[in-house]
Amino acid sequence: MKRETRETSVEVELDAPFGVETGDRILDHMLTALFHYMGRSARVKADYDLRHHLWEDIGITLGEELRSKLPEKFRRFGSAITPMDDALVLIAVDISGRPYVSAELSFEESEEGFEKALVREFLWGLARSLKATIHVKTLSGTNAHHVIEATFKGLGIALAQATRESERLESTKGLLEV
Repeated sequence: MKRETRETSVEVELDAPFGVETGDRILDHMLTALFHYMGRSARVKADYDLRHHLWEDIGITLGEELRSKLPEKFRRFGSAITPMDDALVLIAVDISGRPYVSAELSFEESEEGFEKALVREFLWGLARSLKATIHVKTLSGTNAHHVIEATFKGLGIALAQATRESERLESTKGLLEV
């Protein structure tokens, strides 16, 4: 999947030989964790003007790529409670056709480059293009790096569950609008 704007150039390809090169070492680290815990290899390449635009557009492009590869019938729901040292983060995903994000990220100690606002931009980009509801809640955590990395690991686990093939349509309405 490709996305080209005046602000970014992003390519995301799932199930391709692994390589993450966004030009942002922190985002590369987070995406590597995300794909590992999704159990999917991926190739990501990007150029950008501002980190804000990069994180949002990577989320948008990943959501489009994930949506394009959904099986006809998929599990829809996924969740994880992910510990990492001092951090404990709850993630829940519903690929339902209704984009929404609740990102309760909290930590006491900041660390250079690890920013709540960037994570929120990534999550909103992903939710809009995947047409998913995503909840993130920090249950505990002091260190920014640990809370954010636990978020990406848990998101990988939840997305792996939600995108897995199902034997039935996971909707009491009989329709999923994705």
